[in-house]
Amino acid sequence: MISAHRSRGLAATALAVAALLAGCASQSAAEKAAEAEAARIAAEIAARTPPPMGLNADVVEAASIYVAFSRDMAAIEGGFGTPEEIQAALRRGAAYEPVQLSRGLVAYAAVVALQSPEFVQGVRQYANDRDTRRRLADNIVADPRWASHLPGADAAAGLIISTLRVDIDALNAAAGRIENDAYAVQGDARRSWAIRPVADREGRLADAKARSALPMSPSAPDAARLLAAAGSGTGLGLSGDRLRTPPYPPAVVQALAIAALAALGEADDSARTAALQNDPVSQTCLTESKLNLFQCLAASRPNYEDVFCIGRHVVRDIATCTRGAAQPAPTVTVSPVRAAPPRIAVAPGGLDAPAPQPSPPPGATPETPPTR
Repeated sequence: MISAHRSRGLAATALAVAALLAGCASQSAAEKAAEAEAARIAAEIAARTPPPMGLNADVVEAASIYVAFSRDMAAIEGGFGTPEEIQAALRRGAAYEPVQLSRGLVAYAAVVALQSPEFVQGVRQYANDRDTRRRLADNIVADPRWASHLPGADAAAGLIISTLRVDIDALNAAAGRIENDAYAVQGDARRSWAIRPVADREGRLADAKARSALPMSPSAPDAARLLAAAGSGTGLGLSGDRLRTPPYPPAVVQALAIAALAALGEADDSARTAALQNDPVSQTCLTESKLNLFQCLAASRPNYEDVFCIGRHVVRDIATCTRGAAQPAPTVTVSPVRAAPPRIAVAPGGLDAPAPQPSPPPGATPETPPTR
C-alpha cells in the first residue's frame, strides 16, 4: 500500500515537473518570438534613421594643414630687420609639400560646404532611407559632379568661393607687403645689409628643397575645431549670400562631393574620401610654383632679392593657385621667373563640360535634382 501511494506520488511529481518544463519551454518560445520582433522593429527604425553627419580624421587633418599654413603665410608682414629674419621667413614658406597642401585645400572647402544649412538640409533628406542613402553615396563616389546638382549645392558652392576669396585676399595683401619691402629695404637704413650677398646661397637653396619634400603635420587645435564644425554644421562663423550655379571649378566639385557624403553620414571611411581630395589643377600649380621658387633662389644674389622670392613665389603663388583651383576660371598661371607663364591643363572636357547624369535615387530625374 505504501509502495502504491509512493508510486502515485512520484507520478504526480513527474507530471508536475513535466508541466512546469512545458510551461518554461512555451515561455522561452514566446520570449524568442518577442525578441525577434523587437529586433525586426529595431532594424526597420535603424534603416529609417540617418547616421550622424561628420568627416573622417584624414579629411579633417588635411584641412587643418591648409588652414594653418595659409594663415601663417598671410601673417608675414615684411619689414625684415636682418638677413636672419629673411631666412627664417623663407624656411617657413618653403615648408609645404604641394600635393598635401592641395588636398588640404579641397578638404577645407568640404568643411566650409558643411556650414551651409541649405546644402546640409537638402542632402540630409535622402539620409532617412538606408537604401536611398547608400545608392546616392555610391553615385557621388562614382562621379563627384553629381553632388553639384543636389539641393542647396548652389549655396554651398557660393560659401566655398566667398570663404576662399577671403583667404586669397589675405595672402595677396601679405605678398604685396613683402614684395614692396624688397624695394623699400634698398632705400632705407637697412640698405647696408640688404645689398650684401646672401650667406650660404647653395645651402639655403638645398634646405628649401629639402623642406618642400617633408610631410606636413596637422594642426591639432585646428583639426579639433574643424571636426566639430563638420559634425555640427556650425562653428566657423562663415557667411555668404551669393548662389553659384554649376559647372564649378574642380576643387569645388570635389569638396561638394566630400561634404555630401558627410551630410549623408557616409564619410567615415577614409578610403571613400581619399580620391575625392585630388585636385590636379592646384597640385600642378603649387608644384610649378615650387620650381619657380627654387629658380628664384638660385638666381638671387643680395638679401633683398630673397625677400622678393618669398613674396612672389611663396605667398602670392599660393594665393594664385588657390584662386585658380576654387574660383570660376579655367586656367591658372603662377608668376614666372625667366620663362613663359606655365599653363595648367584642365581635366578632359574642361571646366565647362556638362555634368554627367548617373542613375538618380528615387524621386529624381536626369533633368532635375532629387526631390523628397
